[in-house]
Amino acid sequence: MRVLLTNDDGIHAPGLAAMERELRGLGDLTVAAPSTEQSGVGHAITFLTPLTAKEVFNGDQPRGWAVDGSPADSVKLGVAEFCPTRPSLVVSGINGGLNAGINVLYSGTVAAAIEGAFFGITSIAVSLEWDDHANFTRAAEIALDVIRELLACDPPAGSLFNVNIPTAALTGTPEVRVVPMSISRYGEAFERRTDPRGRSYYWATNDPPPPPSPLESDITALAAGAVTVTPLHFDLTRREMLPDLARRSWKVQPGS
Repeated sequence: MRVLLTNDDGIHAPGLAAMERELRGLGDLTVAAPSTEQSGVGHAITFLTPLTAKEVFNGDQPRGWAVDGSPADSVKLGVAEFCPTRPSLVVSGINGGLNAGINVLYSGTVAAAIEGAFFGITSIAVSLEWDDHANFTRAAEIALDVIRELLACDPPAGSLFNVNIPTAALTGTPEVRVVPMSISRYGEAFERRTDPRGRSYYWATNDPPPPPSPLESDITALAAGAVTVTPLHFDLTRREMLPDLARRSWKVQPGS
């Protein structure tokens, strides 16, 4: 199996290194990741300027490629240029910080996995709850077990999964829950401050938190200490609306 590993925290991030160590036992591994941190860039791609990439080494051993671009750029180059054969799996992570709820739409980690799914490759994003002393080694062990289980399901090519690991799951035997993505809004507030020149500026905060929900989601399951697995899809079409809209007589005024 050929595996492409990427992230959005950058080629030198500890989460990438931990996942790299585990994945080398799963198959032939190619690493292509941003040269610098690209958190929160979503699915940005480099379009108007050339992309550059530099090979990186562990000692005198080739390790992978540092791409001067976004996570999605890294996957595009990884599949098209750096993998000797087309990968059958793309893994993005391990991200430092959960990517759950609406944050999925901002996440460069998830966007890299989505890019892999664009290619028709089964792709998995992996994130760990933020901690200054995060145990990425244990998180990578858990992630590999989850990845093996997902592959054992023989998912259709291009399947896309989002995996989140809370700190509470790093000890003992973690529970794994398959849950939908929460769509509750949060992080809507800003703190207004004044700089030394009297100009206003704003820091985004995480307040207010989402209201409690009786429905289980990635947010509620993570709060309960469970590892979450969420199947995703990048098709944004509201298909149930298509028939009614198609039946309408669209009246558009003629041009002059």
